Amino acid sequence: MQTFGQFSTNFDHEYLTKHYIYINEKDENREDILIDVNDLENLLKKKRKTVAGTIFLYNPTISPVGFNNNSLLADQGFEFDDEFHELNFNDMMNLFSKSIRDGYRGKLLEVKYLFNLNKANIEPTPILEELDADLDKYNSNQLTRYDKQLNYQDYINMSLNGKFVYFGSGHKHDRHHKEIIAYARNIAAQAIKLGKEVYFTHDNNYDADECIDVAYFLSPLAVGKIKEKRINAFKNAFRTNPPIIQKLS
Repeated sequence: MQTFGQFSTNFDHEYLTKHYIYINEKDENREDILIDVNDLENLLKKKRKTVAGTIFLYNPTISPVGFNNNSLLADQGFEFDDEFHELNFNDMMNLFSKSIRDGYRGKLLEVKYLFNLNKANIEPTPILEELDADLDKYNSNQLTRYDKQLNYQDYINMSLNGKFVYFGSGHKHDRHHKEIIAYARNIAAQAIKLGKEVYFTHDNNYDADECIDVAYFLSPLAVGKIKEKRINAFKNAFRTNPPIIQKLS
């Protein structure tokens, strides 16, 4: 598997605005089955044929090859040139590379995020309050803390390629973050409106239909006792193309 992305910046905030993964042909030790940025661009010219579907996650923490996430990319000399760059693997991409294989080879999967802010651990921080406040202003002319176009999904005009959307965006927003919950629900509703098949992992808290109503989509990664259950659920979901809805036992 290979992964590519485009980065943008504004007011010292850095965003991953486009992200694709490519599932290589079977013999992944052969260099001639790897693709480069030019190959990716050619595949994207035929999105209807080459993009199998979309995976929605919470937010990215990932860097281009040759850079890292220990500091801002700008401080490391990265040029924000609106071009695709091959990316390093993070824990999520490592899981994808072990889970998404047969049935997807030679295809692209688009990765989208609730928030494109490329920063670690934004869930339990004051940033979450800022995002909720931003979304309250999103449809107005008021200025937002984070760039409206770079950080958020314009779900009303959202374009989705492929047959399905797999939501692994998590449910870490607290109940009082009503704008974030509404935003996540609207994205899921728009995916359905666009005729996409929707898949995710859930548990006993909600049945499948309720998950869509309340935007309760478990992240593929977790810590503690449920870590392996989440990983295995994601692997099982992607044993087929399209994937399937998984319920944790």
